[in-house]
Amino acid sequence: MHNYSAALDVKYTTVQKTNTYHLASRRQGRQGGQGYTNTQYPIPNTQYPIPNTQFSILPVNSIASPSLEINASRQFTSWLAEQQVSIAFTTYQAGKVFFIGLQPSGKLSVFERTFERCMGLYAQGSTLYMSTLYKLWRFENALEPGQVHNGYDAVYVPQVGYITGDLDVHDVAVGESSLVFVNTLFSCLATVSETHSFVPLWQPPFISRLAAEDRCHLNGLALKDGQPAYVTAVSQSDIVEGWREKRRDGGCVIEVGSNQVIVAGLSMPHSPRCYQGKLWLLNSGTGEFGYVDRQRRNFEAIAFCPGYLRGLAFSGDFAIVGVSKPRANKSFNGLALNERLQGKDAQPRCGLLVIDLRSGDIVHSLRLEGIVTELYDVQILSRMRCPMAIGFKSDEICRVISMGKP
Repeated sequence: MHNYSAALDVKYTTVQKTNTYHLASRRQGRQGGQGYTNTQYPIPNTQYPIPNTQFSILPVNSIASPSLEINASRQFTSWLAEQQVSIAFTTYQAGKVFFIGLQPSGKLSVFERTFERCMGLYAQGSTLYMSTLYKLWRFENALEPGQVHNGYDAVYVPQVGYITGDLDVHDVAVGESSLVFVNTLFSCLATVSETHSFVPLWQPPFISRLAAEDRCHLNGLALKDGQPAYVTAVSQSDIVEGWREKRRDGGCVIEVGSNQVIVAGLSMPHSPRCYQGKLWLLNSGTGEFGYVDRQRRNFEAIAFCPGYLRGLAFSGDFAIVGVSKPRANKSFNGLALNERLQGKDAQPRCGLLVIDLRSGDIVHSLRLEGIVTELYDVQILSRMRCPMAIGFKSDEICRVISMGKP
């Protein structure tokens, strides 16, 4: 049987009876004055053509690399069904947001859209927020409960975009009163503005003034009771890019309300999250997932993961963690993660890991091989089985129109 792939932004065709998927990417010139990339994404035994779109079929062998292969562990789809969730994750390195769910047949559904340097994600009800290179997007699910579009039970449509400029926005969250994001370039928490790039809300006590210098590499944000409660930073430095010399053990967790550093000595920590009465986080430079012991003021690891950790979400008694392959540059050299991988005779991976909070065991996984090597954020989409999103690389955005109630 031949493997085929449609030459469009995203297309779905029959490939093989496994949980392995392939994506190929290539430059196709310019559209609307902006370079764009066509991607091919065959999905086993399922065809989901975009309405009113003409496309041609090309053999996969004729498509130039680079490519992407996604493999799910044996029980990953069963776990998605049991939890009644789907997953969204971003890769700024490849400029993609992925939606992982289940097809009506019960097989894995993989959907992706292109957004330049997409990073922070935050899901709340039918709304999804995502940070990109110079803009914060708010997506809304255009489907009502029970509605289905071409097999998808959620269609995320970009409705509002806030122009921020390139602030190197990392984590994004919605508090009780406003959208809050980590402005890494200016070392502060900030919110959007109708008239400016951002409005600062808070800065770490060791940052003497706001400057576009990425002084401590502030990156992660945790909410508690609807308020910004904790942040992670790679260092407590107060000079331009001072964090780069503190990657191995200069990381910290700061309590926003008290302006106190509650844990220090971490290695490039990311993705703090409050869940089930604990403050969880990723000690990325050591490859460890765990929680903060407030009494002892230290980090308690419960699992080692084979990769650089970023992106953390929860469902029931499980954590979903994003792992990346460390880049071959100074940002990742000299970390304990490399030594631990060598000690375990292991190679770093890219993908998602499902960790049982009760045992610390990695019970399920989704592995990415090829063009995508780094992930940033992960979100659980509750009670959505098979989600998709509308992008800007085709004219589909012109045909998705919704009318609110007067």
